[in-house]
Amino acid sequence: MPTTDLIITGSGILGLATAFLAHRQGRSVHIIDRSDRPVGSSIQNFGHACFTGQSDAAQPIASKAREGWLDAASATGLWAAETGTFIPAMTEAELTVLEQFAAHRGPDQVRLLDPEAIVEAVGNPDLPAIGGAHLPQDMRVDPRQAAPRIAAWLAGQGVEFTWNTHVTAVADGTVSTTRGNFHAEQVVVCPGYQLTSLFPEIAESHEIRICSLVMSLIEAPQHIPTGFAMLTGTSLARYDGFAAMPGAEALRHDLDEREPELRGCIANLMVTDIPQGLLIGDSHAYDLSPEPFIDEKIGALLLDRATSMLGIESPRVLQRWLGMYADSPTTNLVLERPDERTTVAVVASGIGMTLSFGIADLILSGGTADI
Repeated sequence: MPTTDLIITGSGILGLATAFLAHRQGRSVHIIDRSDRPVGSSIQNFGHACFTGQSDAAQPIASKAREGWLDAASATGLWAAETGTFIPAMTEAELTVLEQFAAHRGPDQVRLLDPEAIVEAVGNPDLPAIGGAHLPQDMRVDPRQAAPRIAAWLAGQGVEFTWNTHVTAVADGTVSTTRGNFHAEQVVVCPGYQLTSLFPEIAESHEIRICSLVMSLIEAPQHIPTGFAMLTGTSLARYDGFAAMPGAEALRHDLDEREPELRGCIANLMVTDIPQGLLIGDSHAYDLSPEPFIDEKIGALLLDRATSMLGIESPRVLQRWLGMYADSPTTNLVLERPDERTTVAVVASGIGMTLSFGIADLILSGGTADI
């Protein structure tokens, strides 16, 4: 007979957020993971919670996610910054999308800035911005700290962890692993791109693949404002909320002509300040089995474009890495229930860190979403 209310397979941020909320609800929780600590997609990203840039349909989930991050930060002591996001507009096409987005969402979510204000926010007096915007609801966490801190807090609260254990099958409340079988009333499977191994039919039906991203960490110069996060025109072309604006198509054509190299590597050029320095990225490449090599030309391109906007003449690179996450060309979220006691949840785009607590609420409530 099951002795645990809930088993969660996977200690990424989605699994941990689900465990956090379930523990808050008084459920007994057991987490099983193939590694000995969180080391996957959840520590490889920006830690940038871009709630505002998500689609209109995702805003209720984004609101829940923001509440969840604030609650987790208060409970666990993890670092979380509510300084929002700045977006410099370098062309009329970028400014048009920002103006349309501000009119659509309103001043609580989007505040337009004049050139002087955005230049001050970015910290580069030579930035030729013609305007910009501030997204005050956005947050940042340290991706290297957040998932490990939540896991440690949960363990201290009595949540059971079984590390270094491969899950081989899940069905009807039974989790089969390399250490034997475990049982629970409900099982939530959060495998990320490992979905192809556990539920290949679900993975294939959503065309799950792996997105790999070239990223770097540089030393933060003193002139960069503390608590800094910046999106750029490439972000306006990619995030669903901005991309739904009438001016987005003209912006994409403008970027194709003005920044063909960034468009060629499917860049979302952005910068996020964390305690260790400035995170810079990223490009996007899609494959079922990506090779582990970083293309230095792409890394240099992203670094050059970002540091030019920030007025950093000689950046000191501290780390480079290839981030990876699950991706689907057809959906942002896989949320299926193959039997009455099993939920399979995979964020199939780069918004897992952002929406994790909101999606965890959906998982535990039995809800669905088309985002």
